[in-house]
Amino acid sequence: MEQVKPTRMELMKTRAQIRLAEQGRDLLRQKMDALIREFFAILSTVSESRDELEQVSRAADLALLIAEATDDPVTLRSASFATRRSITVDIGGKNIMGVPVPVIEKKRVSQKLLDRGYGIITTSARIDETAERYEAELDLLIQLAETETAMRRLGTEIQMTRRRVNALEQILIPELKQNAKYIKNAIDEREREDLFRLKKVKSILEKKKKKAKEKRAAGGSVDAVILQQC
Repeated sequence: MEQVKPTRMELMKTRAQIRLAEQGRDLLRQKMDALIREFFAILSTVSESRDELEQVSRAADLALLIAEATDDPVTLRSASFATRRSITVDIGGKNIMGVPVPVIEKKRVSQKLLDRGYGIITTSARIDETAERYEAELDLLIQLAETETAMRRLGTEIQMTRRRVNALEQILIPELKQNAKYIKNAIDEREREDLFRLKKVKSILEKKKKKAKEKRAAGGSVDAVILQQC
């Protein structure tokens, strides 16, 4: 507070800073509201995808257990080695209210029967079903990775925006308003002191003027008496 200059220019500057800070706070609030709407929309999708993934995962595990129980272990293992491969996806990006989020290109893991790499004559339909269900599970995992990453980034941005709003609302704006109040009070006090001094100077001048007038009046009376005596 000691560094604040109590001048009208400083008061105008501080009030402009208050208006700017309040506008920034309002814009950040609007951004935060929009981010929260997007967050909950994605959260709903993530929740549904997780439920679907859990069901698909259980179905894939069950299909594998049935295949292990009924098919030749060597054939099953051979088919698993034949289908083993790396998975590559193309990742792009987009902005949601200024927040960059990944976009995974729609490249499905699921393949046709003849493209899996194992012989269809030596394998059973149970192995085919197992492979199909695990491919579907991987497709859902890739999709879920995209939406969960977007949700985490939006959540992080919401927290940062909320901290900025709180900093403006609870620290900066109150401090600026306190400075403006201090400056205005100082200016008002100085104006009252100046007015008091002006009134005092005016009173002194009026007293001097009155004394001078009385002196001139007294001088005129003496001259009149002298003239009468002459």
